[in-house]
Parts: sequence; structure tokens; C-alpha cells
Amino acid sequence: MRIAVEGCMHGDLDTVYKTLQYAETKNNFKIDLLLCCGDFQAVRNEKDLESLNVPRKYRSMNSFWKYYSGEEVAPFPTIFIGGNHEASNYMWELYHGGWAAPNIFFLGFAGVVKFGNIRIGGLSGIYNQRHYHLGHYERPPYNEHTIRSVYHVREYDVHQLLQVEEPIDIFLSHDWPVCITDYGNSEELIRRKPYFKKEVIIEERTLGSVAAAQLLEKLKPPYWFSAHLHCKFSALVQHGEGGPVTKFLALDKCLPGRPFLQILEIESEPGPYEIQYDEEWLAITRSFNSVFPLTGKKTNFGSVDLHVEDSRQWLKSRLQERGAKPFEFVQTVPCYNPSQSVSNHSFSGYPRNPQTVSYLQLLELPYLLDSMPEPKDVSYSRASFIQRGSFSDDSETIPIDDVDELEELAEVDDEEAKE
Repeated sequence: MRIAVEGCMHGDLDTVYKTLQYAETKNNFKIDLLLCCGDFQAVRNEKDLESLNVPRKYRSMNSFWKYYSGEEVAPFPTIFIGGNHEASNYMWELYHGGWAAPNIFFLGFAGVVKFGNIRIGGLSGIYNQRHYHLGHYERPPYNEHTIRSVYHVREYDVHQLLQVEEPIDIFLSHDWPVCITDYGNSEELIRRKPYFKKEVIIEERTLGSVAAAQLLEKLKPPYWFSAHLHCKFSALVQHGEGGPVTKFLALDKCLPGRPFLQILEIESEPGPYEIQYDEEWLAITRSFNSVFPLTGKKTNFGSVDLHVEDSRQWLKSRLQERGAKPFEFVQTVPCYNPSQSVSNHSFSGYPRNPQTVSYLQLLELPYLLDSMPEPKDVSYSRASFIQRGSFSDDSETIPIDDVDELEELAEVDDEEAKE
């Protein structure tokens, strides 16, 4: 099986797909699957732009809307996770995963699917200690605080992934597992990204995600792909003496001359291949739904009934009846039309996605995503946002939230140094 891996998409699907089609023609091979490691930016219309946490000067429709509308069709099956620059209202609509557009599948806030006999897992968002133990209390429309916190990884999603026992072949995370730099050429990384060293985030062991590191230690997949820091970095992680090895690779964002794509071959059964639900993951989702956290309070896992095997037997018969293919893509909002100027007032409400409804009906679970959260005990301060020259306040270390902003600061520093 030949798989292409892409770093940060930033909505530029046209460029990525055309680059891969060129590679197919030049090398006379076929690409079976494209994996994207976040910042996909599945922006369908102008309203979606309002839930995208980027400075207004960077807000652009880009090209996803053409694939959502059907004007274009993805030439390869595409699986992506969320990053920290997403149309978060759409990602919440597909919290459990589903088709974001025909042939383009969102893995959900956390998820595992099969592609042929290959199991692919993923965790969306980035790690922030401040919000990690809280529930998913954010709802669209987002305010200046929740537009950032909505993409922060939650313990609930990580805890589910930690229950996975069957081997995972490929895992995707947006930010890197913390301390992954110990297993690669960190000196070269600092040479290319000097502000990593300047902010001593490597020495302070804050470069990356604690949650991702826990998953790496537990799952030990042969391949782990990430993005977020806008550079290429590889590492080999040996899990214990004589244990399995994880090949880690982070890739750049989609820009000319940048290493944003990698094509690799992995062993698999012969095709044809298609995306299918994973039985073990469905069982885990069903077991944990009783404590699905909808507030700003810490999740209580004490009442979880972890009879995953019993759920699997029940699910096996359900999947035999309908098959394991994901439910079909359905448009839920009007699509952007470049020939018309449309006000956000033309869009009303936040719909339930029929895919999510059908998925929950399959598992015989209630729909909770539009339930209003209880008042939350969450405090904010300016210290929770990136400040020039500092990544911490008096109480805790603040992880990198916005690499684009960090790169801008580095560029400013370079110009000041020249003066």
C-alpha cells in the first residue's frame, strides 16, 4: 500500500492533490491514501471562517469548499485530523468522525478506522495543560476564549485511545509527542528553528504534547506522523530493549519549496481498499459515552463500564447487518459561492450532522453535542495566550498554541537584529 502523508494543509487541497498526481505520473505508481496531520481547514462558507482561530489577515476560503460542494472530488481517499487552525464548528458537528466531503474523512476528535487491513488512529487538536482535564464545554458560536480552547486536547479523548489493545499501524497527532526530540537530530532542528532554542522549550521539556507521549508509549505504532511546528523532523523511538520501533515523522505546511509531503510504502493485504469503522473503537466509544464530558468540570471516569468485549460481540452482529462502511456524506450548510456576496446572517443555527446522528443510532447512544453546558469554573488571563519572549506565567508553562504567530515573532527578531 502506498500512502502519502501531508503536514499542515491550511486549506490548500488543490496544491496537495496536484502535487501528488504529478508524483504519480512522474514515477508511474498509484497512491492509495492521503493522510493529513491537522490544520486541514475544512471551511465550507463565510460563517465557518468565523470559527477559524487565525488572524483576520490569514482568513481565506482557500479550496476545501470546492470539494464540499462537489465541484471537485478528492482524487485519493483522504483521512485527516484536526489541528489548532480549523473550522471548529464543522469539526464539532463531526465530533465522532465522518465524511467532511466526498472521499475526505475526518477521524474525529479521537478515533480509529481501518483502511484495508491497516488500522489508523488519531488525536485532533493540541495539548494545553490548562484545559486538558476539562470537558468539551465549548459551543458555537465561539467567543474570544472558546475559539482557542475548543481545539485543546481533552483527557476524555486520550483516555479512550489508551484503552486500545489491538495493534495500531499508523497514528496521527497534530503536535509532537513531548521529548520526541531526544530520538532525532535536535541540533539540526534548532539550527533550522533557532527560536526553539531561544525559548528553551526543548531544555524545559515543553516542546510537544504530554498526552501524545502517553499514547506513543502505550500504543507503540510502527508509524507516527505529526505537523504543527512547520518543519520536517524524523526520529526512531525504540520501545524498550529489543522492543518495537516507532518511525516518527513531522512535516511542514503546504508552501512552495517546503517539505510538506512524504510518500511511503507499507506492507498490507492486496486492495481494493476502503475506509471502514473499527470494531474495537466503536466498542470503546460506546463504553465511555456514559461519562461524555459536556462541562468545564473534570471528567469522572469512575462510573465507566469497561465491558468492551461484550460491546464488541453486540457490535459484530450490528456491523454484519449494515456493513462497516461509514455513513454517507451529507451537506448540512450552504456552500460558498464565489460569484455571490453572502452575509453570515444568511446562515442560521448549527445543524445536527446526519452522519453523526446515524453513527450514534448505530451504537444506540443519545445525541449530546448540542446540549448546553453547565456554568464552568474556567479562568482566563492574557498569560494563556502567546506573548513575545515568554511561554509561561506564574502558575504553569504555556505550550505553543500558534506556530504561525511564533514564526512571525521570529521574523521580527531577525529584522531587529539586522538593524
